[in-house]
Amino acid sequence: MTEYYRILDIVAEFDQRLLTVKSWGVTAALATLGLGFQQDHFGLFLVAAAGALAFWIIEGSVKVHQMRYYPRMGDIEVLAHELYGENTVNGVASSPLIDWSWHTASPRLGGGASKGDPRIPLPWPDMHQKPDVTTRRGAHRLVMLYPHVALPHAIVVVLGALLFILGLGGAFEPI
Repeated sequence: MTEYYRILDIVAEFDQRLLTVKSWGVTAALATLGLGFQQDHFGLFLVAAAGALAFWIIEGSVKVHQMRYYPRMGDIEVLAHELYGENTVNGVASSPLIDWSWHTASPRLGGGASKGDPRIPLPWPDMHQKPDVTTRRGAHRLVMLYPHVALPHAIVVVLGALLFILGLGGAFEPI
């Protein structure tokens, strides 16, 4: 249990790092976009887009590092269930199930069928299997597309690139 809760702390610490990366990225991107308008220099829009892309890649990389702890949390939950599960009126119950409850929560919150028994954790599949976007398998390959990772970086990349192209096309005054 000590290992489990230490991993939980590490995962929470990554969240703080991710917020720092996102806040630096947003600040740098908006300042650069604003400076591009202030200085009438559309080249700064490209700098803003490139900077946002860099922060997006950094955030995605940090998120993948964070996600590498999830399978071990799941393994510990399965072991705790197997070793310490207790029979109750509603079936076998065990703790902790933080990672597993996150996996089963979404459909339950929406009133749909759970993606598994919320009381019985399943082991993480071998990550060398073919990716399946409907399960946790291969999810790390899509991390850059997660809205909480992509936004607002993706917006700045598109906006900066668009403003730069408009600038090249003469939509803004000459430099």
